[in-house]
Amino acid sequence: VQFVESGGGLVQTGGSLRLSCEVSGFNFDDYVIGWFRQAPGKEREFVATIRWSGGDTIYADSVKGRFIIFRDSDKIAVYLQMNSLKPEDTAVYYCAAGHLYPAALAGQYEYWGQGTQVTVSS
Repeated sequence: VQFVESGGGLVQTGGSLRLSCEVSGFNFDDYVIGWFRQAPGKEREFVATIRWSGGDTIYADSVKGRFIIFRDSDKIAVYLQMNSLKPEDTAVYYCAAGHLYPAALAGQYEYWGQGTQVTVSS
């Protein structure tokens, strides 16, 4: 299983970023792809998840209404569109794959990407 994450960077408060997660090495129809984030000194926390088959989504309350998770079947990728960014969104963002849905715990995911840094300046 291989993950290629991209899209992180530095943005001002109120700005937008789109993270991408291209995954290969397994049958996507059986999997759930999630986004997590980890800020310095804090535990990894759930952001959003999408079930590849059907496209069902779940969001953390902290990002609901601002972030959108969606998939591209042609590119076999999952994206996280982040709008109205706040300084508290600053973290390393990870995509992960697992079989369980709904799944909002890091331990419920089997495979992880390397992470991409998102920094929101005030």
